[in-house]
Amino acid sequence: MIYEIAEKAKNAVKNNCDAYEIYVDESNVIELDSKQDELNFAKEEIEQGVGIRIIKDNRIGFAFTSNLDKISQTANQAIENAKLTKQDENYAFAEEEKVVDVKKVYDNKFNDLDLDEGVELLKNVISTATDSGCEVTGSGFSASEGRSLILNSNGVSIEDEGTGFGIALSVTLQKDGEIATAYNSQSSRFFDLDGEKLANEVCDLAKRSLNTKPVKTNDYDVVLDYYAAIGLLQTFMGAFNGENVRRGRSILKDKMGSEITNPTLTITDNPLLEKGMNTGKCDGEGTPSQKTDLIKDGVLNSFIYDIYTANTVDTKTTSNGYRGSYLTTPMIAPSNLEFKFSEMKDLSEIDKGVLTTSVLGAHTANPISGDFSVEASNAFKIENGELADPINKAMISGNIFEIMKKVEGLNSEIKQYGSFVMPKLLAHDLRVVGQN
Repeated sequence: MIYEIAEKAKNAVKNNCDAYEIYVDESNVIELDSKQDELNFAKEEIEQGVGIRIIKDNRIGFAFTSNLDKISQTANQAIENAKLTKQDENYAFAEEEKVVDVKKVYDNKFNDLDLDEGVELLKNVISTATDSGCEVTGSGFSASEGRSLILNSNGVSIEDEGTGFGIALSVTLQKDGEIATAYNSQSSRFFDLDGEKLANEVCDLAKRSLNTKPVKTNDYDVVLDYYAAIGLLQTFMGAFNGENVRRGRSILKDKMGSEITNPTLTITDNPLLEKGMNTGKCDGEGTPSQKTDLIKDGVLNSFIYDIYTANTVDTKTTSNGYRGSYLTTPMIAPSNLEFKFSEMKDLSEIDKGVLTTSVLGAHTANPISGDFSVEASNAFKIENGELADPINKAMISGNIFEIMKKVEGLNSEIKQYGSFVMPKLLAHDLRVVGQN
């Protein structure tokens, strides 16, 4: 079906432009949500649409539709929209190249999955949490199947498909007038989610977060759990965006070939990662997926680019022009960011420090300088290599670019949250401001 849609769109534009790109996207989504411990929302939806980009006289136009009876009108709209854009010789579409197959991104279980099975899983998560003494404030389950086809005037024709599953849980716990909250989630390409494990982990975190004690204001070694690390790393990774570099909005602009992180760290953008949540044969422009070492043994090795931005600085795309669906045009974004450390530290090696599960306010970090001040959430003291008292309100401040110069990996499970595939991180000499 998607090939028929693409051919219809191609025939509608091919004689009226200099170059064209057709992107067809279809998805099947199951979503469940609870408010507190009662299921209150369920959706099963199939969506299909087409996005059309054209280049004519060095101008680019885009239009989209989910009404497959209006493909010809949409093609004409893309052509008309091109007249409204500025001429720019850097506009181009992907060239035909060899495509590498990707592995473990599709679970046939999706084809047999029904709403009842998702409801049963979510109910089990809720009941496990409730039985543990926690009050569920919210939970959710999602399952999706996606299929896309990108076809352009340079001979590119690539079909991609994948599945994704996820569960999330937030709880609260009250005891002796004190309230603790906790949250976590799981995601996978396969229906191998462990809801019971998730519920037990979240409730255990909430229980351990009660009876908080103040922490003395000082500089500490800080263990950044997954959510905490990702909150701060968003700012760091923004400096690798080729558009930010081009516009002088990246502190790394003139640092190529320089050591910018601990030499034990290599960061690879890997859209070919087995079971990776953002793995695919190509990016949203039809450029075949390729691995890119952004940092190699601590040294800045590459930025990430889509076709247009790469052309503006006379380099090649790194296959990082992604789009969320047929509704959008490609934008520079990472795929699966693998954080690999050649050496790892144990929690037992930390004499005195702080662990924070997540941070609040990471979005307020300065995107250029990297300075931040965030509130620690579900935080604990580390004493003699072990987790000790939970901490009441505390602020953590520092500079993400300075942190990364000495950052270490902590011996822990490698997990993927969003684009990040990583262990917990150990940051040194962060300012922790305690509050009574």
